Amino acid sequence: MRQEEAQALLGQYRTQIDSLDTQILALLNERARIAEAIGDAKSSAGLPVVELAREKAVIDRMVERNPGPLEGEAVGRIYQTVMLEMRRIQELRRK
Repeated sequence: MRQEEAQALLGQYRTQIDSLDTQILALLNERARIAEAIGDAKSSAGLPVVELAREKAVIDRMVERNPGPLEGEAVGRIYQTVMLEMRRIQELRRK
């Protein structure tokens, strides 16, 4: 493959990734809005923000459903970060 062809192909792939990143961001923000509502419900009921069993279940489920090519450990780390941020959103709403 010539360098010009490679650059054109890379441009196409990067455009696809940019589009996917926009979709991922929209989904994360939708998830965050739901996490806010969950946090409000927990607060109203006097429940704690942190539910480690639920967080573990979500992470385990996503690792199990992962078809690859991401490694399971990578999916676990990604979802640990997602869960941490959703927890942080809930905690901030309590202040």
